[in-house]
Amino acid sequence: MSANPAAMPTVSVLIPVLNEEKHIRDTVATMLAQELPEGLTLELVFADGRSDDRTKAVLEEMGRDDPRIVVVDNPARTTAAGLNACLRAASGGYVARMDAHAWFPARYLAAGIERLEQDDDVVWVAGPVVPRGSGGIRASVAYALGSRLGVGGSSKWRMNAEGRPAEEVELDTGVFAGVWRRETVDRHDGWDDGWPVNQDSELAARVLAEGGRIVSRAEMAAEYLPRDNFRALWRQYWRHGFYRAKTATRHHGTLRKTHFLPPAVALCLAGALLAPTRTLRRLARLGVAVYGGALGLQALDAAREVPLKVALPLPAVLATMHVAWGLGFIAGWARFGLARP
Repeated sequence: MSANPAAMPTVSVLIPVLNEEKHIRDTVATMLAQELPEGLTLELVFADGRSDDRTKAVLEEMGRDDPRIVVVDNPARTTAAGLNACLRAASGGYVARMDAHAWFPARYLAAGIERLEQDDDVVWVAGPVVPRGSGGIRASVAYALGSRLGVGGSSKWRMNAEGRPAEEVELDTGVFAGVWRRETVDRHDGWDDGWPVNQDSELAARVLAEGGRIVSRAEMAAEYLPRDNFRALWRQYWRHGFYRAKTATRHHGTLRKTHFLPPAVALCLAGALLAPTRTLRRLARLGVAVYGGALGLQALDAAREVPLKVALPLPAVLATMHVAWGLGFIAGWARFGLARP
């Protein structure tokens, strides 16, 4: 995966897509509106995962009218494979990842490139991911993701004294999307196809182990739509937990103590019913009671800030996220082996 030296001024944006026909034209228009530093040109590389709709046909049609749009095939249909397919076709000296379901600020690429050029050891620049609530469960999920029980110990959510995202945060793991020098991604052979989920964190572990720095800039905050029903939310978080365990098994240093909290909640819930002794059942039920109290307090806090229709589902939303992630993590441990904190 080597860059084309003749096209080094290009910024190549890598975008895996699947069944995006309904809004792909709007997505492309937004991405083409990105502002770039003087002297740089833009290239959008889409990897279509064998869409069942006309996503690929629409993109190819747009590409015939605009040479900045490149379309490649992604037969494996996973995000990591799609990113690698895009990377092989990209011609830029800088590469960035974007998603068809997110909204990026107009200076996302420019801000990332400018920060890369400030320090040689900063090799990955991204921004916070801001959930956009649009009513129903989605609004409760958006609130949950910014709450104390939703952010865990992740540094990417660090706030300043005014309660807003810090201008810049040093990250100890991957964050969604980002901007890199092409040579950085090439040196690590792109994303690992064995990670259909959590591929950014796995790549980040390799980048950090090499001594590179990853920073998150508030000005690069991107918005996205969370899941809008409990079934989809459960599946999303189960997969996140499962592949986080896989990442931790390969890269032990990526495991934080807070990662053990969701599995502990899941085990307490199971133990409250199934523990073999009365003492263990009582201890598990005490843990469940403490957890339930924490959920209730979080909902009360939310009720002071948001409508009741957003606050009331919050305990169920948080419990779904925690238990699904925890069970997925336990399943990942069983599948890939135990990891050390």
